Amino acid sequence: MGSRQVSTTWQGKNVTVAGMGVSGIPAARVLHGLGARVTVVNDGDDERSRTQAAELEAEGITVRLGDGATLPEGTELVVTTPGWAPGKPLFAAAAEAGVPVWGDVELAWRLRGPDAAPWLAVTGTNGKTTTVRMLASILEAAGLRTAAVGNIGVSLLDAVLGEEEYDVLAVELSSYQLHWAPSLRAHSAAVLNLAPDHLDWHGSMEAYAADKGRIYEGNQVACVYNVQDPVTEHLVREADVEEGCRAIGFTLATPGPSQLGVVDDLLVDRAFVENRQKQAQELAQISDVNPPAPHNIANALAAAALARAFGVEPKAVRDGLRAFRPDPHRIELVEEVGGVAYVDDSKATNTHAAEASLAAYDPIVWIAGGLAKGATFDELVEKSAKRLRGVVLIGADRALIREALARHAPEVPVVELDRTDTGAMSAAVEEAARLAEPGDTVLLAPACASMDMFVNYNKRGEAFADAVRALAAGRA
Repeated sequence: MGSRQVSTTWQGKNVTVAGMGVSGIPAARVLHGLGARVTVVNDGDDERSRTQAAELEAEGITVRLGDGATLPEGTELVVTTPGWAPGKPLFAAAAEAGVPVWGDVELAWRLRGPDAAPWLAVTGTNGKTTTVRMLASILEAAGLRTAAVGNIGVSLLDAVLGEEEYDVLAVELSSYQLHWAPSLRAHSAAVLNLAPDHLDWHGSMEAYAADKGRIYEGNQVACVYNVQDPVTEHLVREADVEEGCRAIGFTLATPGPSQLGVVDDLLVDRAFVENRQKQAQELAQISDVNPPAPHNIANALAAAALARAFGVEPKAVRDGLRAFRPDPHRIELVEEVGGVAYVDDSKATNTHAAEASLAAYDPIVWIAGGLAKGATFDELVEKSAKRLRGVVLIGADRALIREALARHAPEVPVVELDRTDTGAMSAAVEEAARLAEPGDTVLLAPACASMDMFVNYNKRGEAFADAVRALAAGRA
């Protein structure tokens, strides 16, 4: 991408950047570097914001703290960080003034040069990061220059404008990012699954699904969908794609034509083969997927489908999956203590993710709870009840899970911890150990956000792992 050409129309253009988060500050700097007159607006006016503002102002960028509602006079474009919800007054003012609103993804897409690397894009309620990292591992195994970018790893602006040259990018996109990316057109894209999440931001499940579905618009080669999640196939059917673009399904069952799936202990491809009516191509063994939990096998199939759409050979799919190592706090075995496995899936911050995690083990002592974000737990508990040996509940909204357990699993013993101090997780692990029997799995899959007790899900997972190791040391 060394011959990249950036439009000179930015010179003197009045651009307002909404928010100073991890994407807002780089966007402001990039636009300023292109010659735009940049004003950053931010709701917050705390010490951190003031420090960031001082740094930007020293570079010649105007910053307005404590007022993110008013559109600066003369604004010709708004570039927003993903977290700013569509209902913000600033966007209403922009719409009234006829001013377009872009997200950081849209900005990166528009700044791509004529020889830019194509994007293989992934979204979904759960599994995005794992799938994108699997995809990048497969692409690397094929000898391609690539990076996992977007809502993960390298920022898209850095990938598009940096000196590094790529053959293809593995791009993770959130529903927030897709909402503000109207002109994005991927080589191929996947929607992994859809379950209620972020409805406070989107306003409705329909709006959330529509934003996820934007990832398919203008796809060139393949729209990859989840056969077990009919909504994803519906989004493919609704999408306006390029002539010849194919719908490619992935399934944990035996695949039909134009699908990838599982036969015995093999991941197989009946989509990118010469005779898909009669032939299937072996890609990898289930044991090549780490860990081989059902939802993670689905992630691997989606990554394989996107890689195959890009022309990657089967051997690279196998080698890439073997080389892949999952991020911490995603169904991660911490330790076995007294014949009991302790698994950290702190990343299961909603019911859909927790359901997938619970489906991977049996029997289970489940540690759950936190901030519910408006979720309900009846369906999750009902589906998982037969697997539960016991439950330990923590966090602000634990009563919602307790009530669902009382309705659907009244025979399962429940321990409820009414504490939020730093020792709460240790107490939860000790209670779980008391309930567990050899052969069981103690599973941290909270089905809730962490911020009532922890800075983020990483800190929650680390607290769990520390408590497990302390338990192991105490029993050594």
